[in-house]
This record gives sequence, structure tokens and C-alpha cells, in this order.
Amino acid sequence: MTILRTIDATISVAPQIDPDDMAEIAASGFTAIVNNRPDGEDFGQPSGDDIAAAAHAAGLSYTAIPITHTGFSHPQIDAMAAVLAEAKGPVLAYCRSGTRSCNLWALAAVKAGAHPDAAMAKAAAAGYDLTGLRPLLDALSTPASPGA
Repeated sequence: MTILRTIDATISVAPQIDPDDMAEIAASGFTAIVNNRPDGEDFGQPSGDDIAAAAHAAGLSYTAIPITHTGFSHPQIDAMAAVLAEAKGPVLAYCRSGTRSCNLWALAAVKAGAHPDAAMAKAAAAGYDLTGLRPLLDALSTPASPGA
């Protein structure tokens, strides 16, 4: 199975997973899969439909929140926050390397109230540098001014 990086007790991230990994992922205690890769990003990459079918067969929920080269949007951040809030246990999010999944988790966590420093520290402990994401994390953590 692919190497997983634990962010905290609620989420881990990974590079591309395979349908054959689902039984092991479920046996490891995960309850939900989040796919942050668009289909067709790489030759030979399993389709989202194949991952979804294998996830469901293993008793895992599956959500596709593809992140392309265009970056992150509020609907994507909100979708990730919803998956995390509704999950019945740990979530495994994956993309090509795990970086987009970690970034999306951090954005969702901060938008939901986590401090940017805490999100950055958790990401760093898992091997991800969110320095370039800091301005967006700060913007998401800033409450809207009255009347805005």
C-alpha cells in the first residue's frame, strides 16, 4: 500500500492509492476516502469510479473533490470541511503526492476555526511545508468585518 502521512487523528493523506488498497485502508481504521485528483491527470491512474467502487465494497465512504492546476475554491474547501465533519472516523485523502490533499485539509481546518499556526505545525510534522499557503490561511482565519 502507498505510504500514508498522518496529519492528526482525523485525517491522513497519501499519494495515489489503488483499488486493491481498500481492504487494507479499511482494516487500518479509515472510514472515508477523499479523492483530490481529477481523472486523467496521469496515464495509468485508476479512475475515480474504480476507486469509489472499491471503497464502497470495503465499507468506506468516498468523495471526489478534484483539485486542478487552477487551485482551490471555497466550494472545494467547504466540501472538504463537510467530509471531515460528517466522517464516522479517520479520513484518508489522496492526490498525486499528498500535497493538494494536505493543503485542502489545512484550508478547510482554518476556515472551520483552526489557527493557521496549528494547521501549519500539523502539516510540517507530516512533512508538508505550507509557507506558500500562509496568506490564504490567514485570509480564511480573519473574520469578516461588520457590514462586509
